[in-house]
Amino acid sequence: MKIKQQAEDILMGERAKQNGVAFSLFALFLSLSFLAAVPVAMKVTGIDTSTLLQNLFRICTSPSKLVTDYFGVGCLASTLLNAGLCGLACNLLILISGTRASSTTFAAYILVIAHCFYGLNLINMWPPFIGVIIYCFVRKQPLRKNLHVAMFATALAPFISDFLFCYPLGFYVNMAGVNVNIVGVVFSILFGFGSGFLVPALLPGTTAMHRGYNMYKAGLALGMFGIFVYCFLYKTLGIAPAESVVGENAHYYESVGHVYWGFMNVFFIILFAFCELLGFLLNGCSFRNYRPLLKCTGHGLDFADKFGMPVCFINFGVYGFCILAYLNLVFLLPVIFPFLPQGVGFTGPTVGVAFAALTFSADGQHPKNVAPIALGYAILFVFTCGICALCSLDIPWTLSTQAYINGLAFATGLCPIAGKYGWKWGVVAGLVSAIICTSTAAMHGGFVLYNGGFNAGLTALILIPVLDFYRIEPIHHDND
Repeated sequence: MKIKQQAEDILMGERAKQNGVAFSLFALFLSLSFLAAVPVAMKVTGIDTSTLLQNLFRICTSPSKLVTDYFGVGCLASTLLNAGLCGLACNLLILISGTRASSTTFAAYILVIAHCFYGLNLINMWPPFIGVIIYCFVRKQPLRKNLHVAMFATALAPFISDFLFCYPLGFYVNMAGVNVNIVGVVFSILFGFGSGFLVPALLPGTTAMHRGYNMYKAGLALGMFGIFVYCFLYKTLGIAPAESVVGENAHYYESVGHVYWGFMNVFFIILFAFCELLGFLLNGCSFRNYRPLLKCTGHGLDFADKFGMPVCFINFGVYGFCILAYLNLVFLLPVIFPFLPQGVGFTGPTVGVAFAALTFSADGQHPKNVAPIALGYAILFVFTCGICALCSLDIPWTLSTQAYINGLAFATGLCPIAGKYGWKWGVVAGLVSAIICTSTAAMHGGFVLYNGGFNAGLTALILIPVLDFYRIEPIHHDND
């Protein structure tokens, strides 16, 4: 028995090592994919290198609270460049720190590049990052075990941009054509230091609160922290935060999102097809074990450990195509039904949350347990349309409204509820999330990029105690 256990431990260790290498290489591949797409985007939009760099500089020096569309503030190519460079910075830190990448590290990396399309950039990402690095040094903990926490902490980056470029307390100095708040620089350093020590402390407690039924675990912790900072530095002092920046690209805003419809569809199709093909080839030219993955609840189960990375690549591709199909469908709703309000298309935030929805594709999310959450959003939309028709009211939103696209992308983190309790409770979770998704950003002023994860965390806090109180037992288990 002891020999058997030792053999299993060795096998698991080898799989973890192989998974770590695969995660690291795939993360590098994604960063390079963005950089490879930059010249194509420059050609499509007709800009030169000088304009590309000017737009990147504008992205990095603009206030970036939710929802700042970097496609409008900069341009398509500069946003892709921002995502690629921020991704490479994470790749480099993984390499330097000796981190054995895991599904959690990969999830944190995905969230970094996702938010590079609407709030995270090469300047504002560093203070929270460095804060966690200082925390590791003071507490004598290896960075390799906390690198994912550092990447999660970048969700607070909009505070940094606000302190540096528009916070009213302090005095400004013109640097390279940009007014920089000198007091804001001090605030940024102190904030980065403070968040570096508070975020690692908050994560375990808030995860225990929702018991793993919100996969975007950091969202609840960072949302609560963001509320405190926002209330103190703005509400308590009576300071009005700056409005979200709108770009000057009239052509983009007149056809918002739709102007990049072809480019983004081609980009995603190539990416997801590559993932499926890679998984298929590495899995012995088969889809073996993908069906068992689709039967998993998604609660507390690492797909990479259980099924191996090839099957995770397949899931990334299949699940990605499902997300892409959903987005294209909801974009067409106002075209098919002209009485519906106009939504958006492939804006910066839309592209970002398309990646964010894939965050835990190696750690619990798959099309089957996410579908009920999406159905909950659709049911609320139909119900809203019905009430508005009966009361002769204008329909206020559609499924392609930006807030609801973003809300659903992160509500997919509630998939363990659908997996464990059945699809009906998954629908309820989606419904509750959809109801509150447009209100949570106001609680932290739009300064926390993980607003969707915060919303999903609140939904879990509402729903799980109700299920417990009425003794509704899970109907599915991963050992079934």
